[in-house]
Amino acid sequence: MSAVLAVGPLGFPWKTFDPFLFCAHHDDAYPKGNAQLGPAESLAGRRLGSDFARKDGWSMYHGRAVPGFPQHPHRGFETISIVRRGYIDHSDSIGAAGRIGPGDVQWMTAGKGIVHSEMFPLLDAEGDNHMEMFQLWINLPAHNKLVDPGFTMFWDHAMPRVNITDSQGRAIQLKIVAGQYDGAKAPPPPAHSWASADGSDVAIWTIRLAAGAEFTIPGAHVGSNRTLYFYRGESVTIDDRTLSGHSFARVAPDVDVTIRNGPQPSELLMMQGRPIGEPVAHHGPFVMNTMDELRQAYSDYQRTRFGKWPWPSDSPTHGSEQGRFALHADGRREDV
Repeated sequence: MSAVLAVGPLGFPWKTFDPFLFCAHHDDAYPKGNAQLGPAESLAGRRLGSDFARKDGWSMYHGRAVPGFPQHPHRGFETISIVRRGYIDHSDSIGAAGRIGPGDVQWMTAGKGIVHSEMFPLLDAEGDNHMEMFQLWINLPAHNKLVDPGFTMFWDHAMPRVNITDSQGRAIQLKIVAGQYDGAKAPPPPAHSWASADGSDVAIWTIRLAAGAEFTIPGAHVGSNRTLYFYRGESVTIDDRTLSGHSFARVAPDVDVTIRNGPQPSELLMMQGRPIGEPVAHHGPFVMNTMDELRQAYSDYQRTRFGKWPWPSDSPTHGSEQGRFALHADGRREDV
């Protein structure tokens, strides 16, 4: 019997499975930046405020001068931002802020409610500003949906990578964002995360394969959901199924699964976890268990705005000279 349970094309966002709610892959070839850290090109013809058209290979998303996502609320889940290239300027309603860059991971717990902005500053005024990142949403179980919000930074230097060669000497590299592989273990996720629960079986890996490389993912727990997203390369064969277009493959979690790469280097993202298995009431930026809880979330946000917005604009950036840093809500600061 094939280990591949289902396949489908990658869209925007990607199809996900419990405990994951959402995955967006942003891959934007931005031009050089201007003095405001936006594109040094005309924005005429773009639907500013809702530009997802990838005109000229990039989008402004909800940004009007700088690409990105101005302040917006969340409740009831967590966001995981995995930066591959470029930068994200984070600001939020609990007073936290940061600039995260290539290789960094930010894990934000929305919990009972947070407002945040994620802007993509174009820091290079002389050359291109390629920006690539994944944002995943992972659900919170009912008993943790109203925990205090917060965010955790995992800097590039602290993220484990595993370099492997197959039997023919071809290279494979894993980056372990959550979970572990062969003794390499990701930093611990936030305490209230489903990924911290005993037996959650949550694993998030990026997988890079040289041309022709072969790699076997060990089996995990019965009942988990495991999905492989093939997003860069010409083709890969997963067990007995060859994917020649960028696609996802949902695979059996409890058996070893072999990936055989095609003639060009390829990259995949693996998302795995035991389902939470609770009802999901989801609308816009809120994810709860019932429609009554969802209505309460909207009411609470309209009444409280989830705290005072402490920043000078809805889409703040952190300047052209600032390096990677994190300012936490308790005043603690990390500079990298």
